[in-house]
Amino acid sequence: MKGRASWIVLGGMVLLCLGFYGHALSAPKGGITMKIFCSAFKEGQKIPSKYTCDGQDVSPPLEWESVPDRTESFSLICDDPDAPGGIWVHWVIYDIPSDMKKLEENVRPERELESGIRQGKNDWSRIGYGGPCPPGGTHRYCFKLYALDAKLNLKPGATKDQLLQAMKGHVLAETQLMGKYSRQR
Repeated sequence: MKGRASWIVLGGMVLLCLGFYGHALSAPKGGITMKIFCSAFKEGQKIPSKYTCDGQDVSPPLEWESVPDRTESFSLICDDPDAPGGIWVHWVIYDIPSDMKKLEENVRPERELESGIRQGKNDWSRIGYGGPCPPGGTHRYCFKLYALDAKLNLKPGATKDQLLQAMKGHVLAETQLMGKYSRQR
């Protein structure tokens, strides 16, 4: 099993996380481990071009399981840690109701969706999903799902940093799915 260590600042504390891609980064009390999956690609595999700037640039279908009992909402952030200028944010989506256990393919790029789901700005300053579009080489794309003990009621159009700030003290569990992509030039 391959993983990587990373430092996370959460609630003013610095935590060392040993994140194993495709597995929970943290487990709630009781030992239940939340997991996220995609039917279009497996952990560490190539993301099909349909979900990138080389294809239809639509969001992939995502599903999750084993969520903590006290979950009130979910948030999801997709970013590229291999971008030349630093981490590049591809998707910010939050206030996903606790009874939802998936996001269908091709989530519409709207500020507010049914059931009160809200989307934020990606690093192209657009609302919704912006697929992988690396300038060169193979990049990793991390879909990070957070189970929260509250609905955030953050206004639509929030940035990743605003979402992370609003989530402080509310994260019950988190998990991650990583896919890879390189341009087909």
